[in-house]
Amino acid sequence: MPPILLSPLLKWTLAAVGGAVVIHWAVKEFRRINEELDAQRRTVRVPSNEQRKTLRRDPASGEYRL
Repeated sequence: MPPILLSPLLKWTLAAVGGAVVIHWAVKEFRRINEELDAQRRTVRVPSNEQRKTLRRDPASGEYRL
């Protein structure tokens, strides 16, 4: 069976188009994932500074504890 002969220009064109398609798909996926993450971040509530516990050093052991 004879090999399919394509000109180098056609090969480079096909490679460029294929690369553009892959990049386009990757950008769409990154945007979709970031939108999902942003939606989850909006639903998470961070407690205020007054409600957060802080670490305090235990003078006997030198370790930090809540």
